[in-house]
Amino acid sequence: MIREGGCLCGAVRFKAEGEPLNVRICHCRMCQKAMGSPYFARAQFDQRALTVEGETEHYASSEAIDRVFCRRCGTRLFSWRRNGTLAGVSLTTFDDRNAFTPTEHIWVSEKVAWLKIDDGLVQHQGTIPA
Repeated sequence: MIREGGCLCGAVRFKAEGEPLNVRICHCRMCQKAMGSPYFARAQFDQRALTVEGETEHYASSEAIDRVFCRRCGTRLFSWRRNGTLAGVSLTTFDDRNAFTPTEHIWVSEKVAWLKIDDGLVQHQGTIPA
């Protein structure tokens, strides 16, 4: 299956082939800052499953992650592993924003105090345990 999406202005379009490796909501402080939101709801894909058309910009938010956004409108689209392996795709940038449902929360220890999580999903205080 191929699912498509894009940015607010339409200058960037992407296709994601197959099913995501996981679908999670990340509450870490880095994702909060990068997304300008209390969390980053994303579907993680192998980077080879994604094709992106249009001009994007990258910001190295850490040694491991680039944040990718539309050069024109600034829509935050992806968290891209710099080693070429994985990409987190913002759930609400898919044309069908309900295509994927998160299965768990990560970095709950860093969530904003006023956010109540009562959706019944598994919660991890940090990253996923090995």
